[in-house]
Amino acid sequence: MSVFAKLFGGGGKGGKAPTPQEAIQRLRETEEMLAKKQNFLEKKIDQELITAKKNGTKNKRAALQALKRKKRYEKQLAQIDGTLSTIEFQREALENANTNTEVLKNMGYAAKAMKAAHENMDIDKVDDLMADITEQQEVAQEISDVISRPIGFGEDYDEDELMAELEELEQEELDRNLLEIEGTEDVPLPSVPSSALPSKPAKKKEEEDKDMSDLQAWMAN
Repeated sequence: MSVFAKLFGGGGKGGKAPTPQEAIQRLRETEEMLAKKQNFLEKKIDQELITAKKNGTKNKRAALQALKRKKRYEKQLAQIDGTLSTIEFQREALENANTNTEVLKNMGYAAKAMKAAHENMDIDKVDDLMADITEQQEVAQEISDVISRPIGFGEDYDEDELMAELEELEQEELDRNLLEIEGTEDVPLPSVPSSALPSKPAKKKEEEDKDMSDLQAWMAN
């Protein structure tokens, strides 16, 4: 069994391969573990740096030992940074592959559904169906035309003859109107009455004269 098989739990040829989700979860757990170690090393580096500064030239040996440990921690920290970058790249690639797999899986599922929808159909059947639809539409239009056609009881009229008759009737109407207009020129106007207008009744005139006399007498007094 190879080293990678031991690390990742791989089996022989009959072993079941991990799913993308399982591998992604494993990589994320590894990233969290390395991130914790990274924080631990950063704290150790800070402590060794403080120890080196504290001892200085007073305790040169202790200061140098602290700086050596600091360098060792920094080397481990650099290795962890590189490992995290590699794991992050692998996880992103696996996530993209998993996404592509899901997309292809769904596309395949949709293709199967489309195939099932077209299972009993082909181009020839579609052409036949469209031809039947067109034929039935033409039949329906012919039936509609027959139903809406006016019933003439077998009578067939010439449209030109009808138009000629209509023009003749219009001309007769026009001639009659012109004759009526010309006939009004010879109509005599009513004559002025020759008899005088009737005068007022004599009795009414006597009453008016009497009233005038009374008015003059009253004014004189």
